[in-house]
Amino acid sequence: MESESESGAAADTPPLETLSFHGDEEIIEVVELDPGPPDPADDLAQEMEDVDFEEEEEEEEGNEEGWVLEPQEGVVGSMEGPDDSEVTFALHSASVFCVSLDPKTNTLAVTGGEDDKAFVWRLSDGELLFECAGHKDSVTCAGFSHDSSLVATGDMSGLLKVWQVDTKEEVWSFEAGDLEWMEWHPRAPVLLAGTADGNAWMWKVPNGDCKTFQGPNCPATCGRVLPDGKRAVVGYEDGTIRIWDLKQGSPIHVLKGTEGHQGPLTCVATNQDGSLILTGSVDCQAKLVSATTGKVVGVFRPETVASQPSVGEGEESESNSVESLGFCSVMPLAAVGYLDGTLAIYDLSTQTLRHQCQHQSGIVQLLWEAGTAVVYTCSLDGIVRLWDARTGRLLTDYRGHTAEILDFALSKDASLVVTTSGDHKAKVFCVQRPDR
Repeated sequence: MESESESGAAADTPPLETLSFHGDEEIIEVVELDPGPPDPADDLAQEMEDVDFEEEEEEEEGNEEGWVLEPQEGVVGSMEGPDDSEVTFALHSASVFCVSLDPKTNTLAVTGGEDDKAFVWRLSDGELLFECAGHKDSVTCAGFSHDSSLVATGDMSGLLKVWQVDTKEEVWSFEAGDLEWMEWHPRAPVLLAGTADGNAWMWKVPNGDCKTFQGPNCPATCGRVLPDGKRAVVGYEDGTIRIWDLKQGSPIHVLKGTEGHQGPLTCVATNQDGSLILTGSVDCQAKLVSATTGKVVGVFRPETVASQPSVGEGEESESNSVESLGFCSVMPLAAVGYLDGTLAIYDLSTQTLRHQCQHQSGIVQLLWEAGTAVVYTCSLDGIVRLWDARTGRLLTDYRGHTAEILDFALSKDASLVVTTSGDHKAKVFCVQRPDR
């Protein structure tokens, strides 16, 4: 499974129309980052005949049962101050590691925490719908399926569970190896995950049909399904990157050595049409990769560490690493968030640093607002910040946590930000921007 790029698989991939390349594979120009929606995932649909890749027309009706949370005492920390949040969910008894919103209505959240618990709750008032019971280790991954009908939770030991949202019933479970990441397919009831043994997994839920993608003998640290639904990109602890054909179960491209990273991968993102992939690592580099050719077409490194010696094979940078990254949907820009608190906005057309926005402490995650050039960051100082990527200006910030923010999610219309924190709380912030 560690073979180099397979020319046959690559030939089936549509040509990359967003870039012009010189012979040395340098990026010359970004013509258009969003040529339109991806084609239906016909090949994967044939592989899994009874899977419907189209989103359902009817809306899922929320279950009205549950109870309203009474105000509870917060966990006192070193970041006490104003609380800008509208709703606080306080049922977790330890750090809350992950949050995801239901994609269909953006009215429900699922959170998982160090208390071995996961909860599905209503954003409007913090009302509990149900607990995803049965985990015996920290719940580090949680998310809703494409149509919001299913919710999956995964803990560090590798126990994954899926629940039917409307009936609140568990419909599937599986014990894999130690879990690194988990993600739903964008158009099907298909769940993917990466584990510490180097495998990536794909299950059809709830019948459990399974396929494995065997990587190197080291953890599969991050992964993302490409927008076409036919391929997935997976990053590994040894710095290698593999682009997998989900139907064939074989790697289309393998990037290793100088093409890969010189340390474990931490994050991966794709642009809207899936033609470009951005990978981040503890080696402080972000690499821009053509999904079609599997070639690196750009490398970004923060200026603050540009003069330092290169990180050696297998070594990690002590002072910094790439923690999160993503593409703007309306301009040829990419954002990279670093552990030292730097938010770097890069111009993909010229491969130059456009803005550098400094935080008081390390960035945990960043998200681009759809249809705008606004990027959201959450950081270890417990603050959510909104930045205008065109100017590098801080638009506003939101406070309320008394410990570091560990994850956050943004509603489709960018009206709500939902955060989770080491203070045992999840919070809902209403975003109010004078510029829109």
